[in-house]
Amino acid sequence: MSDTFTIDGKTYQSRLLVGTGKYRDMAETEQAVAVSGAEIVTVAVRRSNMGQNPDEPNILETLPPEKYTILPNTAGCYTADDAVRTCRLARELLDGHDLVKLEVLGDQKTLFPDVVQTLQAAETLVKDGFKVMVYTSDDPLVAKQLEEIGCVAVMPLAAPIGSGLGIRNPYNIRMILENAQVPIIVDAGVGTASDAAIAMELGCDGVLMNTAIAEAKNPILMASAMKKGIEAGREAYQAGRMPKRLYASASSPIDGTFF
Repeated sequence: MSDTFTIDGKTYQSRLLVGTGKYRDMAETEQAVAVSGAEIVTVAVRRSNMGQNPDEPNILETLPPEKYTILPNTAGCYTADDAVRTCRLARELLDGHDLVKLEVLGDQKTLFPDVVQTLQAAETLVKDGFKVMVYTSDDPLVAKQLEEIGCVAVMPLAAPIGSGLGIRNPYNIRMILENAQVPIIVDAGVGTASDAAIAMELGCDGVLMNTAIAEAKNPILMASAMKKGIEAGREAYQAGRMPKRLYASASSPIDGTFF
C-alpha cells in the first residue's frame, strides 16, 4: 500500500528527515543518510560548505540535489534578520531553491526557539517567496499562527535540540495535529527508534533528527533502526491501536465454551 506525504507539492515516500551535522566525516554522513532511506536532508548553511568555500569539501557533492531534496536551515541564527539573510544566501548558492527550514533560537543553553523572532522571520520569508518549514515550540496556538502565515510545514520540538529525551509533551503534539492543515513534523529531541515510533503513532507526518543518529555508538545501525521505527509507528497509527483498559480483557473469551 502506497503511503506518501507531500510538502510544497512534492511527494515523498520516506517520512524520516535527517540532518548532516556531528558525523565523523563525509563518508559516514553519506552512508548514514543512505541507510536511513531519507529523501529530505537538512543542511546548516552557516556550518556546512555548500559552495561558499571552493577549496573545501562541498556537502552537495556527497549528497547531490539530484538525489535528495536539500533543505537549507538557519541553525545558529538568533534574530529574524540573520535567519532571513541566511535563507537568501542559501537561495543564491542553490540556484533559486526556495524550500528552507527556519529556526531562530532564543539562547545557546536551551536552544529553544525564539517564538517572536520566528514569527517575524516566517512572515518575511513567505512574502519573499520562500517555502518555509519552521522549527517551533510545541505551543498549539503558535503552530497555528505559523500555518496561517503560510508555512508549508510546522515542526514542533519533542524536547530540546540534541537532548535525546523523546516526546516530552504528547498532548500538545496531539492538539497541534488536530488543528493542522499542513504537515506536522516532530523536530528535535528524539533519542532512539521508540521515540520516533511514538511520534508517528501520534499521527505526525514525519520526524526530523540528526543527533540521535550521528551520536549513536553505531550511527549506520541507528539510521537503519530509525527507518524501521518510523515505518512501524506509521503502520500502528494507520492500524488504530486497541483501547487502553483499567482491567484485564481475556484473549480467549469464555462465551460458547464446552464446559
